[in-house]
Amino acid sequence: MRVSAKADYALRALIEIAHRDDSRPVSAEELGKLQEIPHGFLQAILADMRRAGLVVSQRGQSGGWRLAGRSADITVADVIRAVDGPLVSVYGLRPEAVSYNESAQILQHVWIAARSALRDVFENVTIEALAARSLPDEVEVRTRDEDAWQPH
Repeated sequence: MRVSAKADYALRALIEIAHRDDSRPVSAEELGKLQEIPHGFLQAILADMRRAGLVVSQRGQSGGWRLAGRSADITVADVIRAVDGPLVSVYGLRPEAVSYNESAQILQHVWIAARSALRDVFENVTIEALAARSLPDEVEVRTRDEDAWQPH
């Protein structure tokens, strides 16, 4: 799986927003500076997340961006879907919509299994957990496997 810059930047911006104890809006400019994200790119990402209902914007001198809900209710999967679309796609189609001839049909099962594995992680890690620098046990245990850290 390839994690896009959009997804990485979106998650980093949400972590910064979630760090705010007072829930005050954070300007896109400040978010960009804190996480070294290009301003124009960040604005587009925030707009995608607003359309997905993950953040809200507030206009005015003390305006900026806030989470639309609780950080505990926003998952990594929600963010990736908001900025990049489905977790797994094949030629732009969801795995269940892809069709193969009989000899290659098994590939569809591989794509479905890959999506399931990604969901096991991405749907169980919340922005709250990331902001607290803590992962659920079932995700953390995967990082203890030495092979997980090795490029293959």
